[in-house]
Amino acid sequence: MSTLDAVQPVTDQPQPLFATVEDWVTQHFVPMYRRTLGGEFRWCARWWRHAEAISRLTALWYSWECMRLQGATGIALWYRDYLDHQLPILLGARGPFYQCTEHEHLEPHQARLEVPPPGYWED
Repeated sequence: MSTLDAVQPVTDQPQPLFATVEDWVTQHFVPMYRRTLGGEFRWCARWWRHAEAISRLTALWYSWECMRLQGATGIALWYRDYLDHQLPILLGARGPFYQCTEHEHLEPHQARLEVPPPGYWED
């Protein structure tokens, strides 16, 4: 091995199958995990306008990219440990899309906040 070989960065690391969460959602998640919408399951075509949905979908995408490389049971474990928990929350009637329909986006309501009085956190 030459000195040049010793300082070369490792380039054999697996690359993500999908470059962005948007790619994963549009090319994998939505086509794969179909549900009858309305009632129990909700979806918003403008899913990217919902911070909680972005966070949950990004977590699902990252974990999916990792688990798909695990071999024999990787995706099975991903279903059990990640998707099966997140899907009912993400698409649920009280989840981040609860006010939306597939055809109409309604801006999510943010909870009201009050600033604590001075000195409140000083004990």
